[in-house]
Order: sequence, then C-alpha cells, then structure tokens
Amino acid sequence: MTERPTALVTGASRGIGEAIARALGDTHHVILGGRDDNALAAVVADLPHAQTWPVELTEITEADVAGFDRIDVLVHNAGIGPLGRIEELSADVWRDTMELNVIAVAELTRLLLPALRRARGHVVCVNSGSGLRANPGWGSYAASKFALRAFADALRQEEPELRVTTVFPGRAATDMQRRVREHEGGDFEPGNYLRPESVGRAVLAAVNAGPDAHLTELTLRPSAGPVN
Repeated sequence: MTERPTALVTGASRGIGEAIARALGDTHHVILGGRDDNALAAVVADLPHAQTWPVELTEITEADVAGFDRIDVLVHNAGIGPLGRIEELSADVWRDTMELNVIAVAELTRLLLPALRRARGHVVCVNSGSGLRANPGWGSYAASKFALRAFADALRQEEPELRVTTVFPGRAATDMQRRVREHEGGDFEPGNYLRPESVGRAVLAAVNAGPDAHLTELTLRPSAGPVN
C-alpha cells in the first residue's frame, strides 16, 4: 500500500482551516495545528488519517517539529485580524498581527524546509482580499497580508523545487467574519459570503494540479455580498 502524503494545516480547529483539513483528509495524512487541543480533537475524530498538533505558533521551536521528516503540503492558515483606524491601533496590535500572520509563518517554514525539500513539497499561504487591497480600518491586517504575499513570492523564487501558492479568499462565513460585521455595525448573513468548504476545495485543487502545473495564485470572491 502506498504511504499517504502528509499535510500540515495551521489554524485547523475551525473555519477555513478545518475545511482545508477535511478537504485534504481523503488523500493525505493531515496534521492539524492549533491552540485548542479539544477543538482539534473534535475535527480529528472525523478524519481517519489525522493527528492533532497543539502548538503556539508565535513560540515555535525545533522541538515542536521534531519527527516531521517529510511534509508534502504545508498550509499556513492561522492568523488574526484586528480592525481599527490607524489612530486607534497601538504598536502592540501591529506587533501581534505581524507576529502571527507573518513572522510565525516564516519561522515555521524555515524549520520545515528540510522536510519540504525532501518531499519536493507544496506551501500554501491562505491570504485575504486585504492582501491585494487595503481599506480604511484594515491597516494592520492588510499590511500583514501584503507582507505574507511578499514572503510567498520570495519563497517561490528561493526554493524552485517547491510549489508555493497564495490563496486570496474574499469574505467567508466564519466566526471571524461575524466579528468583522459586528465591528462594521452590519448584519452577518452567511449566505452572502464564501463557504469555508469552497476555500478548502480551492486549496485541494492547487495541491492536486499535478507536478507539471504550478498554481501560484488563486483568488476567490463570494458570488453575493461585499467583495473586500
């Protein structure tokens, strides 16, 4: 029997990360990373080829990735999205946003490069429409997503044997989007947004594109509702 390829997904306990883990679960052994071990365990219970990986990504060390000898797919999905006008956001908010959305991504990738190179693997960065366009009140979040795009572009050129894909989802029906709508003073109507499962299928499509195809960027937008 052929051994399953291994996929590691961060922020996999809920929302888009959970949907990506489930999309990959039919064909991959999936490692689900996140802070909430109980939530991760609930997802793993439905996936016969999966394991939990409780971790604090902003404090990642070599010990946390010991034993990961081969990683075929690394999906960077974990992130935070504090909102507010520039006059309202402290330096600590900017630091926290960059720490998880960019620096933790770079460090986890660095630590896993030997395992990724061994597999001639695939790195997927789940970005945002805010990584293409900055809007008022989204300054720190958009800045982190622009930086994440730059990271992916640099990695793609530095590691030509790896595939690197940036996925730019529009607004999705997640708990984060519910909080965004509360901040904006609007209603949360799930039908107006992308389903997390649609983002999961997009990631799966990139992964399954075949060795001769390198999907460098994918942009998804909801068919109804706001597009940013």
